[in-house]
Amino acid sequence: MFADRHAAGSELAQALLHLRGRDPLVLALPRGGVPVAAPVARQLGAPLDVVLVRKIGAPWSAEVGIGALVEGEPDEVVWLDRGTPPLNADYLEAAVECQRTVLAQRRQRYRGGRPLPSLTGRTVIVVDDGIATGSTVRAALQALRGKDVAYLVLAVPVAPRDVVEALRAQVDELVCLRTPQPFHAVGLHYRDFAQLEDAAVLDELAAWQGGG
Repeated sequence: MFADRHAAGSELAQALLHLRGRDPLVLALPRGGVPVAAPVARQLGAPLDVVLVRKIGAPWSAEVGIGALVEGEPDEVVWLDRGTPPLNADYLEAAVECQRTVLAQRRQRYRGGRPLPSLTGRTVIVVDDGIATGSTVRAALQALRGKDVAYLVLAVPVAPRDVVEALRAQVDELVCLRTPQPFHAVGLHYRDFAQLEDAAVLDELAAWQGGG
């Protein structure tokens, strides 16, 4: 069990030291991925940023993800469940536009509206505090794959073994420190798994930029 997200990030950083000097860029999935990613970025001497993803929910339940909107230029819709029955075009258009608005607000909040830095030719390390189903991170990886990344890495402290194996084909390298069985939930593998608000994410990013 990890003490907290910072402790998990410090341990994860040690497993990624071989990527130092390969022009790495660390991209965290907010909110929980940011305090994990900060120690990784410090150890690798890499820039730290966030990659923004918004789930597109099914019309019968907003909690059921049928797709995701991943930030980019332009933002990219990634369909996750191709087995979903045909959906009303008006519903899909409205759902995507709603998430596009939220994505723009979060982009403004987290980086003052600026886009993702250039990923061309870089080693990009995607970090989260853990994976449950893998749908959000899968959407992010699929979108990043199309941005001329030289080497794509997924790094997480904990995830189910079957999800790790399913995601391995999406990346050039996958680092997961723990694959406990049974898994149940990400938060059960941390002693402190407090919910993070946007203010905490902004403080974390500011502390990293200030070398704290």
